[in-house]
Amino acid sequence: MAVQTYPEAQLARQPIGYWSGVVHRDVVGFIRGTLAKEQLTQPQWWTLNHVGDAPGTWTRQSLAERLSVFGDPGLDFTPAFAGLSSRGWLAETGGTLALTPDGEAGLLRARERVAKANRQLHEGISRDEYLAALDVLRRMVDNVGGNSDLP
Repeated sequence: MAVQTYPEAQLARQPIGYWSGVVHRDVVGFIRGTLAKEQLTQPQWWTLNHVGDAPGTWTRQSLAERLSVFGDPGLDFTPAFAGLSSRGWLAETGGTLALTPDGEAGLLRARERVAKANRQLHEGISRDEYLAALDVLRRMVDNVGGNSDLP
């Protein structure tokens, strides 16, 4: 399906707050739907990625602090950690977290699904367009006093 085209003057009048909200709702919903096929929540996905990339490095507290930038303020990661532990995907030894073999396999499956979803999200968008869009959004965040640094 092709995206409807509009005159530049009409596009220029569009409110960024509206469109950034639509993008957030639809893209995050799409990603969450993709993760749900592996019976994962987004916080569980973040957990798997970070622990999988640096096993034995993260404590529950240090990982929750690191992941807090990705979620809503005050997001409690206890259910994410507990859910992955009860599935047998996450183990804690000596206070640090590591993936079990089942967790590593689940992470690989989820990464494949998310990579496919990302290819769909980026369809018809050049690398330069994507980078420009991110730069514009970061600049807008900076203009209103927000944190425009990469997570």
